[in-house]
Amino acid sequence: MSKIVPLSQKYFIELAYKGTKFHGWQFQPNAVSVQQCLEKAMSTITRESITVTGAGRTDTGVHASYFVAHFDSSLPNLDHPDFTHKLNSFLPEAISIFGISKVNSMAHARFDAVSRTYQYHLNLRKDPFTVDTSWYFFRQPNVDKMNKACQILFEYIDFTSFSKLHTDVKTNNCKILHAEWNQQGNNLIFTVKADRFLRNMVRAMVGTLLEVGIGKMDLADFRNVIEQKDRGAAGLSVPAHGLFLTNIEYPQNIFMRTV
Repeated sequence: MSKIVPLSQKYFIELAYKGTKFHGWQFQPNAVSVQQCLEKAMSTITRESITVTGAGRTDTGVHASYFVAHFDSSLPNLDHPDFTHKLNSFLPEAISIFGISKVNSMAHARFDAVSRTYQYHLNLRKDPFTVDTSWYFFRQPNVDKMNKACQILFEYIDFTSFSKLHTDVKTNNCKILHAEWNQQGNNLIFTVKADRFLRNMVRAMVGTLLEVGIGKMDLADFRNVIEQKDRGAAGLSVPAHGLFLTNIEYPQNIFMRTV
């Protein structure tokens, strides 16, 4: 009699992580990554070899208050809260699982995402309690001017000037859906939403906008930076530890609804 092979179920897993002690999301030899910790914990609990595919990469030190990944398993009920609770108990404190959902077999955490939102956090006063989660910037920039520069972003789709060099992408085109600076006391937060992002794009964008904010660059200069399509024309890339991935949106038809 031939052995019956159980059907595979695909799941989306929603999580958050503090990136300080990780070498980014993606598995790397001789370095601790979020993906490595998650796959190890899940494989241990399920007694299956679980491979987790993330919605994208985050670099060393970058955080995610909301992240999505997918995986396949022969086990049919891993979307139960008990499994989420057990998985959290196997993971380090810097990783937290929110929930697990069944999705259709063709769903993909990276390629099905219709938008992503990032935030960059600045602290205008030195704060020992936020050294891992915001960048101390000792000058007060002109927030109004930076927001006027943000409006220029909506006029363009090619953001080569904000992309890390020598990346293996087919296009540097992105559609910016939202970009805005907000200040709350000594906390200054840049929020940007787009259909896709390039490597290092947000950090380079923030560095260039801050040059507008402190008067090193005017609005015409900022527009010229984008139009040059040259990373060397833009500002410096700000440190990774102030960056958070905060949201990822998907079409609802990829989720399997229970009756």
